Amino acid sequence: MLPRIGITLDHETTATYSKMPWYALRENYCTAVSAHGALPLPLPHEAGMAEAYLDLIDGLILTGGAFDVPPSYYGDTSVHGTVITKDARSQFELAMVKGALTRKIPILGICGGEQLLNVVLGGTLIQHIPDAVKNALEHEQKNPRTEPGHGVLVEKNTLLSRIVGAEVLHVNTAHHQAVGKPAPGVVVNARSDDGVIEGIEFPEQPFCLGVQWHPEYHVDAGDQKIFAALIAASSGK
Repeated sequence: MLPRIGITLDHETTATYSKMPWYALRENYCTAVSAHGALPLPLPHEAGMAEAYLDLIDGLILTGGAFDVPPSYYGDTSVHGTVITKDARSQFELAMVKGALTRKIPILGICGGEQLLNVVLGGTLIQHIPDAVKNALEHEQKNPRTEPGHGVLVEKNTLLSRIVGAEVLHVNTAHHQAVGKPAPGVVVNARSDDGVIEGIEFPEQPFCLGVQWHPEYHVDAGDQKIFAALIAASSGK
């Protein structure tokens, strides 16, 4: 049987596709999974059905999107003016991550998915990089997402380092938030030149990895290796 990879959907209410609320998922999330011999399974936001979804999947991808984790999730009573939340989505992803951790299901968090992963594990977020990081790089690149926006330095002796086999990755970038305080037990595995955390992992799990960029675009040779590693872990290899 093909390993089944659950992929969280985005949720929109703007009347571009339908006048009614609709789910969204870029095709390259699915093809990045199927290219490595796994079955992509998009997951609607039914928090009460999280356990049933977890019964079906062998691996979990938390996707990115134009929204933010509610600051209340990490104990922050202030809310930056740029923060946009999607509460039903976050509630569902919170339930999925907690369940996946309990079951030791492999997890890959991408962009906002990495941020949520850190929060669920007990860490915090920077709510708006330009206001919190001096001389910050441009983390919301203006050039196409199919091109690199900046480089990231990969920490040696980490899961990410073993996967990509490189000290530097050239990645795309589309985020205004980032990991603030890493959760207890979380290892930072990548940073950009301005010090912003670009990747995390949780060694207490068999496979639990978060990256701030979007490897589904395959901008760097290491990106496909990340998906290959997730799917290998999900198939028990």
